[in-house]
Amino acid sequence: MTQKEPPLKADLHCHTHLSDGQHTPAFVVERARANLVTHLAITDHDVSQALPQALNEPGLKLINGVEISCLWEAFEIHIVGLFVDPTNSHLQTLLSNQQMKRRERVAQMAGKLTALGTTGLLADLLAKPALALTRSHVADFLVANNVCKNRQKAFKTHLNRSGKLFVAAQWCDHTEAVRAIKAAGGIPVLAHPGRYAMNRAKLRRLVECFTAAGGEGLEASYPNIAHDVSQHLIQLAVEHGLYLSTGSDFHDATAHWTDVGKFPTLDRAAAKQGIWHHPVWQQQGIATE
Repeated sequence: MTQKEPPLKADLHCHTHLSDGQHTPAFVVERARANLVTHLAITDHDVSQALPQALNEPGLKLINGVEISCLWEAFEIHIVGLFVDPTNSHLQTLLSNQQMKRRERVAQMAGKLTALGTTGLLADLLAKPALALTRSHVADFLVANNVCKNRQKAFKTHLNRSGKLFVAAQWCDHTEAVRAIKAAGGIPVLAHPGRYAMNRAKLRRLVECFTAAGGEGLEASYPNIAHDVSQHLIQLAVEHGLYLSTGSDFHDATAHWTDVGKFPTLDRAAAKQGIWHHPVWQQQGIATE
């Protein structure tokens, strides 16, 4: 079935407190409904446990998702998986390994922070509902314990590469992430490509490698994306035969610039390449008009 128009509002990238979001899955679903989102994918970092907790709301279709942190040529990139089977053993093995690596990384940071005179980081983080511990959790602890004035300072002085608590991430390779998503029946989507610290030549190389690995989608619309960046991403997607995806990357209701469903709408021409035309989406029988 060919669709002439994109979904009214498909937010295919958002987070809950099971990774680095601030809210429950139920809150995110209700927020989506209130913001007139028609299709929602919860894509927590390296975690799929939010999916059973998110209940369908009238007028809202939920899509199983995940976001996997991975490495490509020493760059950390993120790959979203849409329509994944959360019970798939291949996917769950990879996610479990990623969660373990996250805990080990935070434990090393806690050791460094203790040496600097502040204790309690690991206990504080392990008491949270998060199954995927992130640097954002560490930053919040630093602010709450008056080590840093705000998150920005926490990352600059403690968590970035030259920071006092820096520990290099040990993520899986991008090819592993793509394989796991496809093994679970999902669609691999390159998340927010314009946010990576790379020039256009390097970004083109990333898209080429992602496509060669079996990647099938590319996020071309997300909050605060510049029009020229979006157009460049759309051009790259067209050249490489990738579907276009959209998402808010929602984490926190107080950050209004990244609210659920808040991102530019793809224009009519780009919408013809929308991910809702992907065979996997179509096989689900999900209406898009």
